[in-house]
Amino acid sequence: MSSGGTARGDAGPAESGPAESGTAAWYRHFGTVDAPGNSECYAEWSVGIAEDPELLRRIDEWPHNKRQPLLMLAAARFLGAPISPYRDFRAFLDAHWADVSRTVLSRATQTNEAGRCATLLPSLAQIAAAGGRPLALIEVGASAGLTLFPDRYGYEFSAGAGAQVIRLAPDSAAPGSYPVLGCAVTGPVPLPAELPQVVWRAGIDLNPLDVRNPDDVAWLEALIWPEQDFRRERLRLAISLAQADPPLLVAGDLNDQLVGLAAKAPPDATLVVFHSAVMAYLDAEARDRFRGTMARLAAERGCHWLSNEGHMVILQADGSSVVPEMDDGRLRGRFLLLHNGRPVAITGPHGQSLEWL
Repeated sequence: MSSGGTARGDAGPAESGPAESGTAAWYRHFGTVDAPGNSECYAEWSVGIAEDPELLRRIDEWPHNKRQPLLMLAAARFLGAPISPYRDFRAFLDAHWADVSRTVLSRATQTNEAGRCATLLPSLAQIAAAGGRPLALIEVGASAGLTLFPDRYGYEFSAGAGAQVIRLAPDSAAPGSYPVLGCAVTGPVPLPAELPQVVWRAGIDLNPLDVRNPDDVAWLEALIWPEQDFRRERLRLAISLAQADPPLLVAGDLNDQLVGLAAKAPPDATLVVFHSAVMAYLDAEARDRFRGTMARLAAERGCHWLSNEGHMVILQADGSSVVPEMDDGRLRGRFLLLHNGRPVAITGPHGQSLEWL
């Protein structure tokens, strides 16, 4: 189960011309829409792959859910591929293909982007204030659980040049001991005056990553896009916080584990279930089952549901659509945040922006 990535780069191939294969279209979209402005290295590599028939043939030997651009590129980075022109990257792949393939087949895109807490925080604070109680959090597709600590990070919300920057910091924490998450906001974002209190946190993932395991930490770092050193630094700070107080992480399918895990949440806290870039990995039947579980939790214990998902939630490969009223073109590589099924904001996939609807 993934906890991150970009809207299409993580989830499925884009539509393209009739002469281009699905895999080629997938990589071309990642290289021309998702990566530019975020990683010029990944943009060049992805377009190069889209135009490389022999490499596409090799990628197409993997199961469909293992062909996604971010997984393949992260595997190469995990094995030491440096930032380089496509020609040199191609030579690296030729020299290390067996190891790249082994890594792709054994790993998953489990980007654990703490920055997403910035786009979730206003909704979490609203929920806590409305209920007058602290929060209990469950993240499905939790990876290493780093987005389960919204109360322990710092924030800087800015509405643009010349606008006041709203800063929030965790109580009694020394500056420099926690990541500070910057987020550009537009629209009537309900920014909180203080951080909500979280009294319990837990996550579910098919293969939870352990922040105390050096190999898992190295994989999390490999999932950071090459030039984004600021994301790598805040990942390390978030990992350090989690290592001091690891969250409860349960291995298994979210549909099998959620009800049982929710029963462990303190009854005097407001329960919130949330996820980012996860629903695209479920087929229509599994998504229907999940929505039914969320309806049951809402009815039985007033659970709130925050869904932060990209393009493939709108248009799934099987033709189903979760939010038919949202124009796909408006997202353009961004995520849609829903609170209890109602669209409330469009968010940057790494938490860098929040446009309130």
